[in-house]
Amino acid sequence: MIPYLHLNLFFWHPEIPTFGLMLWLAAVAAAFVMDRSFKRSEVDADAVGMVAIAVLAGIVGAKLWHVIDTPSEFRDIGWRVLWDTAGFAWFGGLVFGISALVFQGWWAKIGSLRTLDLAAPAAAIGYGIGRIGCFLSGDGCYGIETNLPWGMSFPNGIEPTPPGVRVHPTPLYEFGMGLLIGWYLWWRGGKRHGTGAIVGEYLMLSGIARFLVEFIRRNPRVIWGLSNAQLASAGSVLVGAGLMWWAAHRPLSDPDAARAGLSKAA
Repeated sequence: MIPYLHLNLFFWHPEIPTFGLMLWLAAVAAAFVMDRSFKRSEVDADAVGMVAIAVLAGIVGAKLWHVIDTPSEFRDIGWRVLWDTAGFAWFGGLVFGISALVFQGWWAKIGSLRTLDLAAPAAAIGYGIGRIGCFLSGDGCYGIETNLPWGMSFPNGIEPTPPGVRVHPTPLYEFGMGLLIGWYLWWRGGKRHGTGAIVGEYLMLSGIARFLVEFIRRNPRVIWGLSNAQLASAGSVLVGAGLMWWAAHRPLSDPDAARAGLSKAA
């Protein structure tokens, strides 16, 4: 694996963490998708700025949740755990990122749920791309040992695998699922739907995907044989199902009809 890119620029020899690089690429991709989503829905707002704030909030939330979820690391290295390049929890990033978008949607008078609907495809795609950073750095997000043909070793990762041990490359699984969910949500966003339906589907699909992949990850089990991430995923699925039910009883929005109406008015 390649935890760091070592550059040789004359008198400057920087080390660029591949996790941070992929996180930046994920933010760029999410900003692009959300900007296209805003334009498709004729929303006049700064999508790129919204994504930037949501990403920063998500990073803070992911790190804080990781510290809470694994207090042993805090006991071992103290406050340095907050600045460590490894250790980011999906659920903390989800909660803080969504909270930032909800506030920004309200502030911009777009509507909180509508903003989340527009951001859902970008969130799924950005998450998938970000997982490539985990894969390249070998930061311990890989899965349990496997004999499957595509099993991999991470001997040079930040958290290396034992010699000769092959594990599930779970970041690649999540990368594929993120892109697939993002494509589906983008397609759904162009169809008739009630406000809140798209983010509801995002919470349900991403929650199911994370719940399933946790069975082959190394996270400790806390209750009923489930990890903290699986419990959080189950909560995500329940909230998503509730939003989908609520949206199904709301007036439907038709993106194509809205654009046609604006064209006539012009």
